Amino acid sequence: MSAPVLVVQPSGSDPVGRLGDWLRDAGLSLEVVDAPDFPDTVEGYAGLVVMGGPMGATDDLDVPWLPQLRALLRAAVTAEVPVLGVCLGGQLLAAAHGGRVVRDPDGPELGAQLVAKRSAAATDPLFRTLPITPDVIQWHFDTITTLPPGAVQLASSPVCENQAFRLGRVAWGLQFHIETTPEVVRAWADQDAGQLAEYDLDAVVARAAAVHPDVEEVWRPFAESFADVVRDPDAVQPARGPAVSTAAPVTDQEAIRAALNGLAAEQTAARAPMPMPMPMPMLRPDAGDTSR
Repeated sequence: MSAPVLVVQPSGSDPVGRLGDWLRDAGLSLEVVDAPDFPDTVEGYAGLVVMGGPMGATDDLDVPWLPQLRALLRAAVTAEVPVLGVCLGGQLLAAAHGGRVVRDPDGPELGAQLVAKRSAAATDPLFRTLPITPDVIQWHFDTITTLPPGAVQLASSPVCENQAFRLGRVAWGLQFHIETTPEVVRAWADQDAGQLAEYDLDAVVARAAAVHPDVEEVWRPFAESFADVVRDPDAVQPARGPAVSTAAPVTDQEAIRAALNGLAAEQTAARAPMPMPMPMPMLRPDAGDTSR
């Protein structure tokens, strides 16, 4: 039997859920553990998945095991063990490698939303076949403002610039959720109702429930692609960075024009327009001015 994928759940409020089902359906064996009962090494595991939770990625004083989880993520990236971080998991992946995670000054991002693939996604083994603006579920108060050195941005949105990124050869971080069920989103709304009193959470939850079939249609194949990486990480090429050449400069004007036209066509095909956030019937009519 092949080695299992270690799945760490920092909080019982965000189980691996449908993502776990998709990975198992794709042939992977999962070992699911709740924090803080995770191992201190990735030795013996074929991959590492870290889920979400209500804590901040650097809330070490309140959550003393966070440094150990960040260290586990660093060990996995160093050993080139395939990694997938979801929401808090993605933030922890970023923070563990020099990125910056802070409270989002624009407020929380909630419910069913769209993100836009960026140009690097065109050659990424997980993102290249996704729609230009895939559906996702959002529920976060913090945001990654600075990606780790060397990380490649794969998706963005007007509300949150760094929605997805790739670090090293086989590590990916997501700011959004793909694993939820409508019941999980409802539970989050109930848990956070006190700090979201100005939002129409019933409308947010209803729209999130309606989009879950679309989320599965898009992200089940993504999970299958991650399973392929887990089975054969050596087949994955490094993320493509800026082209560097030591060849002699091209001076022929026709050759330059042809090269520029080809580059423009490639970028047009790979670059998604920034989607506008989906209409959010979140603020209650009597909420007043809630700008911050």
